[in-house]
Amino acid sequence: MSYNPELLCTAANLDECTRLLDAGATAILVGEAKFGSRLAGQFNLNMIKEAVAIAHARNSKLYVSMNNLIDNATVELLPAYLTALAEYEVDAIVYGDPAVLVAAKEYAPLVSLHWNAEMTSTNYATAEYWARRGTSRYVLARELNMEQVVDTKEKSVLPIQVQVHGMTAIYHSKRSLIQSYTDYHGEQERHANIQKAAGLYLMEDDRPDERYPIFEDEYGTHIMSSDDICMIDNLHELLDCKVDSLKIEGILKSTEYNVAIVKAYRTAIDQYLVDPENYEFDEQLLDSIREIQDPLRELSYGFFFKEQVY
Repeated sequence: MSYNPELLCTAANLDECTRLLDAGATAILVGEAKFGSRLAGQFNLNMIKEAVAIAHARNSKLYVSMNNLIDNATVELLPAYLTALAEYEVDAIVYGDPAVLVAAKEYAPLVSLHWNAEMTSTNYATAEYWARRGTSRYVLARELNMEQVVDTKEKSVLPIQVQVHGMTAIYHSKRSLIQSYTDYHGEQERHANIQKAAGLYLMEDDRPDERYPIFEDEYGTHIMSSDDICMIDNLHELLDCKVDSLKIEGILKSTEYNVAIVKAYRTAIDQYLVDPENYEFDEQLLDSIREIQDPLRELSYGFFFKEQVY
């Protein structure tokens, strides 16, 4: 089978879902905060059903995030939720908690499972562990460098997914820190979702130029990176080792920005696939991203070219 990597992107709403697919994404990730963590937007079951139809009409895939921390109360909700996802024919469930795995095998046995526990997917042996339990994809930790990604791809029994663009999470608390802050100052407004909390950020005294976006939903507070990963000019290194899925994280970005990013990566991927051995990166693609990038958010390679120490 010829190599053709998936281009995966998150979506905040149905309109963005449609526009991202039309721009060149081949898979979309959505979810509901009750089950999924750090989502670009909230999709209830009716919206998920419609999103599946939108994706499948374009020969693309729709994944549902269920990688939140699952408590006892949420376990009781899994059977009905998973039964609905199976009925709607979602293409995969992204999970981190084994409770979701166990329930999915019973209530959505034909739906693929992608394991994503954020920071603990750091070696090929862990991929083997989850493969034996029915997982079909391994989402790599964002902290791996290029050498580790290549090594894991060569040794992993599972297809792997790597984030290539967007912000990453650096902190999570189940506490409602924003609400506690507003309560302390006598403010009554509840930041019920990430869209209302968008624009809030943290700064350190010794690094005033770095702003860390912070948002809160009903399941906790999240602090995100001060820069955006951008691997488009080195994308060929991931394509050379045949990474299976390339993810663009669209959280806290406008639809227009995400569409432009998808188009740029789609072009780079397609140009590479025409002639991998003679591929040369088109600098205009990076220039097009710089033109729309928030000047307060630096483009970086994340951990890809760092010597990582855990």
